Amino acid sequence: MSRVVKVEELKKTYILGKVNVPALQGISFEVNKEEFVSITGPSGCGKSTLMHLIGCLDHPSSGSVYLDATNVSQLDDNQLAEIRNKKIGFVFQTFNLLPRMSAIENVELPLIYGNLSPAKMTEMGMQMLDKVGLKHRAGHRPPELSGGERQRVAIARALVIDPSIILADEPTGNLDSKSSEEIMAIFQQLNREGVTIIMVTHEHDIACCTKRNIHLKDGKVLSDEPVKQNIIGG
Repeated sequence: MSRVVKVEELKKTYILGKVNVPALQGISFEVNKEEFVSITGPSGCGKSTLMHLIGCLDHPSSGSVYLDATNVSQLDDNQLAEIRNKKIGFVFQTFNLLPRMSAIENVELPLIYGNLSPAKMTEMGMQMLDKVGLKHRAGHRPPELSGGERQRVAIARALVIDPSIILADEPTGNLDSKSSEEIMAIFQQLNREGVTIIMVTHEHDIACCTKRNIHLKDGKVLSDEPVKQNIIGG
């Protein structure tokens, strides 16, 4: 099975005034194609920092991040932006949707630099909304949607570029338990269809919906183990 992500001796230190604050202290692991991995750990352990580095949103202090065999930690900001636009689908806790745009317009946003016709963009966007069960709400704006529906739109937006990997940062953090189950059921179905997913979560029951758990503590990997997956609806 081919490797999608390789993290090698990754370190990140933030400078706050005159104080150095180590967020990651030499983390190494690999994620293969079609894996579904959760990253867990207490607040301040480095989960979000790690996701930002894998997602090409920040540079490490040292060490390397490989995405599809490319060492992205050596790229400049423009090159990182190109990687993000072509290879990474993001799903955030706060959805990050534009409130004045409809669901379909939000899903189409990653495609605007792809030299596609408006009709093709809409076709691709509708396919992704259909995949997450929200095609019938395509014309509604985010304020008219529930939290679970907004997260479905965000997942559709992440999928529309056919990314190498989806990075989900606390995707159920703002949802009630029923909506959380629905979102995890979608992620599980996407993974069965071959989508590679790395998910940060502080919720044990959400981590149990993945196939593998990497647990961080104090900026280091405390454990990296397979999960007896809880299949939603199964």
